Amino acid sequence: MKESTFNPNQQEKDISSKIVAGLERVSEVFKILLWEKAKMVGLSPIQIQILIFIAFHKRSLCNVSHLAKEFNVTKPTVSDAVRILDKKRLIIKDFSSSDSRSYSILLSDLGNDIVSQTNDFSNLLKKEINGFSQSELESLFGTLSQLIFKLNRNGILSVQRTCYGCKFYERNHEVDYCYLLQKELLNKEIRLDCPEYEEKARG
Repeated sequence: MKESTFNPNQQEKDISSKIVAGLERVSEVFKILLWEKAKMVGLSPIQIQILIFIAFHKRSLCNVSHLAKEFNVTKPTVSDAVRILDKKRLIIKDFSSSDSRSYSILLSDLGNDIVSQTNDFSNLLKKEINGFSQSELESLFGTLSQLIFKLNRNGILSVQRTCYGCKFYERNHEVDYCYLLQKELLNKEIRLDCPEYEEKARG
């Protein structure tokens, strides 16, 4: 086997391969930390992710169809997770929408308790990141936000709510500008998960 990002010989010659291998290591950290919390509360990682997402996002995004896109899994996978969360009384299904077949998912009081116990699962990683200088953080964030946008445009990430794909965003003369906020955006002000995000029409 010759060409591979995971071939150490290729990594020595190609920094992009090194970065991809590094991102894989970081993704493993997320899995490990999430699993640790999952075992503590008797839920699966996807069930915890769903609860945390519901806690911090608007109701229009908290349904089976969107959650499947958000976590890049099938609707049946989300439906199974939701069924178990409902059985454990961690969520409430709200059928008040005009479409009687669909429902929004809300947290119950018990669900909020679980979120309070688990939403800090990434804190160990954040602690390490906090050790970088401000300029290093801003540079890393700028690269990550552009990477997420490109992966979405290539169809690999089905959902993103970053400024670069929003109809309110424009870049002119090396300046990032938000027409909703009516202000120029510093690199560190670019959002990855904007509550006001509205997808820009693709030309």
